Amino acid sequence: MSALSETERRGVLDKVLSTIDAKFMGAEPNTRGMRDEHEDRIIRAQSLDDFEQAMNAMLKLLGASHTGFFHEKRPRATGRIAIAATLMKAQTSDGLRWMFQDVHPGGVASLAGIQSGDVLLKVDDRELVPPDAMPFVLGQTYTFTLRHADKSTAIATLTIPGSKEKQRPIVVPDKVVNSSKLADGTGVVRVSMFPGVLGMDVARDISRAIADLKCDRLVIDLRGNTGGGIGCLRVMSHLCSDRRGVGYSVSREVAKKGFSKERLPAFDHIPTSKLGVVPLIFRFARARRSVAVFTEALGQQAHHGRVAMLINEHSASAAEMVAAFASEYRLATLVGVKTAGRLVATSAFKVGMGYRLVLPVAAYYTWNGTNLEGAGVVPTIEEPLSTDGLLNGEDNQLTRAVQCLHEGVAA
Repeated sequence: MSALSETERRGVLDKVLSTIDAKFMGAEPNTRGMRDEHEDRIIRAQSLDDFEQAMNAMLKLLGASHTGFFHEKRPRATGRIAIAATLMKAQTSDGLRWMFQDVHPGGVASLAGIQSGDVLLKVDDRELVPPDAMPFVLGQTYTFTLRHADKSTAIATLTIPGSKEKQRPIVVPDKVVNSSKLADGTGVVRVSMFPGVLGMDVARDISRAIADLKCDRLVIDLRGNTGGGIGCLRVMSHLCSDRRGVGYSVSREVAKKGFSKERLPAFDHIPTSKLGVVPLIFRFARARRSVAVFTEALGQQAHHGRVAMLINEHSASAAEMVAAFASEYRLATLVGVKTAGRLVATSAFKVGMGYRLVLPVAAYYTWNGTNLEGAGVVPTIEEPLSTDGLLNGEDNQLTRAVQCLHEGVAA
């Protein structure tokens, strides 16, 4: 890819701002102010990296999550998406550093041998110290210098797969649902993300994991879950036996006209095969992101009333839908810290020269009318993660969740 000319950069900027005016769902954007503040830096960008960074800096003025600007040939993603791992700031023997927090099985970081509690010292030859962070280019290889809990230093090579999806670049681990049974008989189901528009595969894997565990006490671990699609409905459907309102999404056009949530098209079943997708296409073709979501009425299950849910500051998007549903209906005891508050429906728009602009195009509300964007979900029991515990291989949040189940703490 070659650098753009000033005329080409200006053309892309004009298209970005006009698209924001036409499509953005959120507080009324001040695109003139955005141009005044950032145009000079964008137009004078000397490299492709500078151009993208300047554009993304401007998008921050929208004050919304899930905004982004990238080129189709070199999509970037944050660590939680690119390497299936999250990091937290921690005081270590090397000073203030990034410590690996949620390392999802089957993800790029896990496959490279990285574990929760490892401290990140360098990425390639660059020392990385909070608050500095970096996005990762999909399809590239990086070298991480790490400090293990025993103070030894290690080198890990991480090769990030390319994305098959141009509109929303994403890396999906081979397995996003993992389950285990603790010594006391409590079942643990960990879901790292909800891939797929309809989530048929992840829904099947969630149901299979719960059925195989055969537990009357269940911990659902959504820490570090980056969100995704409607496959999250299957977790909510396993929390109750009946059909209940989960929440609703409304587009900009519908919000302006006014609406009744009860009269929105209802989504209450994840299809089990591709044949089941066809009726949904016709049913929701005109919905344009405006839809009400209901649980699937899967019937009574042994763990009902004895569920704990783990959440943290990296639980986002569809994971927050699940946490909010569990909280509003008191179907699970939420343990951890407040979620990210990043929950909007997005679309990616072509803005010229191979670039795409990602914008929120619909707002999501819980069935009680709560908008989680910028707010997040507060846990029933506040339990910050212990960095000392991580270094010793201990998970104080999981321990607290299991304790709550044994003590019968109410949701």
